[in-house]
Amino acid sequence: MLAFNTVEAVQKELGSAGYIASDGLAVSLFLALAKQRALFLEGEAGVGKTEIAKMLAHVLDRDLIRLQCYEGLDINQAAYEWNYARQLVEIQAQRQAAKNEEPASDNLFREDFLIERPLLRALRANPRGASILLIDEIDRADEAFEAYLLELLSDWQISIPELGTIAAATPPIVIITSNRTREIHDALKRRCFYHWVDYPSREVEREILALKAPEAGAVLQAQVVDFVQTLRGQQLFKSPGVAETIDWAQALVELNCVALDPQIVDSTMGVLLKYQDDISRIQGSEAARILSEVQAALVQGELSRA
Repeated sequence: MLAFNTVEAVQKELGSAGYIASDGLAVSLFLALAKQRALFLEGEAGVGKTEIAKMLAHVLDRDLIRLQCYEGLDINQAAYEWNYARQLVEIQAQRQAAKNEEPASDNLFREDFLIERPLLRALRANPRGASILLIDEIDRADEAFEAYLLELLSDWQISIPELGTIAAATPPIVIITSNRTREIHDALKRRCFYHWVDYPSREVEREILALKAPEAGAVLQAQVVDFVQTLRGQQLFKSPGVAETIDWAQALVELNCVALDPQIVDSTMGVLLKYQDDISRIQGSEAARILSEVQAALVQGELSRA
């Protein structure tokens, strides 16, 4: 049974939850759900890749199982490990049973001795429906971990040497994200539908800000978005994402700011930019210049509409 009947339904439901999905993203998500395939989302940090999984879990009322990737991630943290403490207790019980000449099981590798980690937990049946499995920032993990995922993404199962194969009755909904700090192997990408999540257009980012920071007035929202959009055209080490746009607008509201001025821009630049070299380059005269251009463009736009 499809979670959504149409691509338009995807956009509508996500929009009602506060996530504005582009046409391309909505199509990719619809097809991934319809064909029971993982969705691989790649893009710069802060453009809303992780948020799509959270919003999807909210809209569908499903459990969200998140696996945050990092260097050195292995099967014990990602899929399963054996409960060695319980196995030792079982060994002691077997020894005692042998002394008492009682029958005892010698199987120390049963499912009740498994400690389930996110990947295995996502395969388990859930009365609320298939879980949302978020494999976040896979580019931080080692290439060996990618290889381990191939069986899961192909057959929705995990093979445990001591036990056998555990397969999902209903495949989980899998969202994989990458900030592209390294290339992901083709073998993994072939098992997924792919979508590049780009920075939003000026109009879409204003819509996002209206949803996420409604306390900011229309003037402040327009200035914040246009300033950030201009910054993304600069040669920065890390351009601000949508997350930083939202954080900046909310911070300005906390400071009772109704419109940008050079002083407030300089004093809050650390909310928007996260590298000192970028901050040093923009603060001062460059920030004042960008702000002046933004304000002039907004005034010109107002005059044109009048």
